[in-house]
Amino acid sequence: MANVRELKKDINYVLGDIIEAVYIWELTNPDKDNKKAESIIDEAIVVFDELIVKVNQKDVENKKKHFKAINQELEDRGRKLIDKINKL
Repeated sequence: MANVRELKKDINYVLGDIIEAVYIWELTNPDKDNKKAESIIDEAIVVFDELIVKVNQKDVENKKKHFKAINQELEDRGRKLIDKINKL
């Protein structure tokens, strides 16, 4: 991990792409119910907010370990959101 700025960009890009995928699904499936899709978008926004709060924590002893854990959490939660999109 290069720095905090790169981690924030990764969070933004990953979750932004997930939200964009949901919008694309909604556009290609106008006849289906969008409640589940909207809940995925809401969950992605919550994940974004939680991860940014963790990145901005100042009282961390081992920053490298802390940021690595955030990166892993982004990967795990992002995969879960992608799985939900695939099940739509």
